[in-house]
Amino acid sequence: MLSEQSTPVIRTTLPVVGAAIGDIAELFYHKLFDAHPELLRDLFNRGNQANGEQQKALAGSIAAFAGLLLEKPDARPDAMLARIAHKHASLGITSDQYKIVHRHLFAAIAEVLGEAVTPEVAAAWDEVYWLMANALIAIEARLYQEAGAAEGDVWQRMEIVERRQETPDVVSFLLRRADGRPAASFRPGQYVSVQVDLPDGARQIRQYSLSAAPDQPHWRISVKRVRDAAKPDGEVSSWLHEHARSGDELTVSAPFGDLVLPESNGPLLLASAGIGNTPMLAMLDHLASTGSGRPIVAVHADRSPADHAHRDEQLGLVRALPAARFHLWYEVPGDQVPEAETGQANVGGLELPAGLTAYLCGPLPFMRAVRGDLLRCGVPAEAIHYEVFGPDLWLGHP
Repeated sequence: MLSEQSTPVIRTTLPVVGAAIGDIAELFYHKLFDAHPELLRDLFNRGNQANGEQQKALAGSIAAFAGLLLEKPDARPDAMLARIAHKHASLGITSDQYKIVHRHLFAAIAEVLGEAVTPEVAAAWDEVYWLMANALIAIEARLYQEAGAAEGDVWQRMEIVERRQETPDVVSFLLRRADGRPAASFRPGQYVSVQVDLPDGARQIRQYSLSAAPDQPHWRISVKRVRDAAKPDGEVSSWLHEHARSGDELTVSAPFGDLVLPESNGPLLLASAGIGNTPMLAMLDHLASTGSGRPIVAVHADRSPADHAHRDEQLGLVRALPAARFHLWYEVPGDQVPEAETGQANVGGLELPAGLTAYLCGPLPFMRAVRGDLLRCGVPAEAIHYEVFGPDLWLGHP
């Protein structure tokens, strides 16, 4: 909760800071990486820095947090904080790094806003920062404790047991611990981080969903090779596709992520597009293996049947669930799945059970469209959960 003296200052200055937060974030990262180049080399996603997505995510999170402090002074935005904290824990972020961020962020704020940053304004935004930072530090400490790891020490060596080419652009890897110990349990929908040493000496990290149920003997991740004509190919996904083979070892984090199934028997909507079906596969696999009778509406959209990774597996899992039904859309149809519809997913046209909990994963336009459909159908915002692959440019939404 903001203090009485800071609340009116933040209310007055939020529009000004909000309008400049993009410039502040860009300058902050320049200052941070000039002082600590190892953070860009070994921690931050260089691709997201190059295309500006990380700056947008930082700006969105700070502005959203400040706004929520004003709109709901007696409530903490736990959904937003949990999403960030899980990502931080999967990267091995430590509490000391928040002090480094604070130093360079406030230097950027002072430089961009100049004389507008009076001592009173600086003190109020300092309070916002530490309210957010200390809440994240507390959540991350709990996540490290639950993972049985010291702060930031989440890494383990894992051996690739098997490599499978699922589609031309998606490869899956079965993983086991290199030391022979059992892999840690996880909740369906969670992800792990993978560290890769690149040819230029950088150690880049990316997150990949665990795409099979926790009761399997190995972990499985499914990696889509990132190709985009408008920007460089994905560094880590390209390296894994080109170099990772059975018998090789990878450095992998403990599992994290807050997009997980609730402990109830209520109806579910599992909606995915493209490689966003990976957390849904783990959920469906878990539900099938436990003999769940929950009502389930599974939705998937893809470019074509040939691009639909784990297509037959996903279809088979839904068929194995007695109260599940599957709705498929392909932009380019094919004879392999004659029941699929052509075009974009239309969740608003489906018959949805009352009281459902919805889980979304896929490109941001897909999730925005599905979320809009669900809200128009009367699904409460708090019942709609999502996972973003990459910086969360949707922060501030329930």
